Amino acid sequence: MAVEKMSIAKALNESLRLALDTDPKVLIMGEDVGKLGGVFRITDGLQKDFGEERVIDTPLAESGIVGTAIGLALRGYRPIVEIQFDGFVFPAYDQIVTQLAKMHARALGKIKLPVVVRIPYGGGIGAVEHHSESPEALFAHVAGLKVVSPANASDAYWMMQQAVQSDDPVIFFEPKRRYWDKGEVDTESIPGPLHKAVTVREGSDLTLVAYGPMVKVCLEAAAAAQEEGKSVEVLDLRSMSPIDFDAIQTSVEKTGRLVVVHEAPVFYGSGAEIAARITERSFYHLEAPVLRVGGYHVPYPPARLEEEYLPGLDRVLDAVDRSLAY
Repeated sequence: MAVEKMSIAKALNESLRLALDTDPKVLIMGEDVGKLGGVFRITDGLQKDFGEERVIDTPLAESGIVGTAIGLALRGYRPIVEIQFDGFVFPAYDQIVTQLAKMHARALGKIKLPVVVRIPYGGGIGAVEHHSESPEALFAHVAGLKVVSPANASDAYWMMQQAVQSDDPVIFFEPKRRYWDKGEVDTESIPGPLHKAVTVREGSDLTLVAYGPMVKVCLEAAAAAQEEGKSVEVLDLRSMSPIDFDAIQTSVEKTGRLVVVHEAPVFYGSGAEIAARITERSFYHLEAPVLRVGGYHVPYPPARLEEEYLPGLDRVLDAVDRSLAY
């Protein structure tokens, strides 16, 4: 068993390296992904080792980047596209939604577009406007796209492998403020299916569901609640489309309470779909309404205010207390 401790950034780099090494049809494209190695150094060293024809520095043109990746996929390649920051993806949204997501259905299943679109997302890094967005719900709403986000190094490594191997387009959201969090990665043992939720902490009084950057916050909240005698279960969703509703339902029917946490705004966020679906499925098991914790319905604030905007330990614990008060 090959177990190594590495950061999420390193795990992604190693996974991309393996993908390039395993399949000559895998290409990486994006702004500054080659010589610079990406602004977060996720692709560091890959152009040097695999050449400029496979790790390609592109112009600053997101729509062109994704459009080119679609053309390459039509010709048998497996492009991995990097959108440098979350807020830069919108010029490419048309290509993603009207072409990448639709082509398989448009061709009655005869055409596949195995494209991975990597998007560093979320706040917490003190960045300027357009660098701290959480647009995952906009993509999860679109049929034809898979939308995932790892919360730890092991998932970063293996979920990237699974995304690259998928014949369907995958929007791969990387929690940028967790890039430097370290964890153990077993490079020989696949942890599970790409879209399967994972219970990362057992509990009996309430279920916290989160993904990406908020999983760490929920684990901290569960530990704090334990000191007050409250047993909180934490479920790492891992996939926003499709959603593993069965895993959520199983947990909620054990605990009777559910709080959904995400960094994106609560208004029309993925937590709303989860709350509605679990209320439909498990109404008679619920001891309290499903509660949601997330960002506010405002433009992402300047860096000095972002700690007030981002859901933190206190807001999660407040929701836990309110749920348990019913």
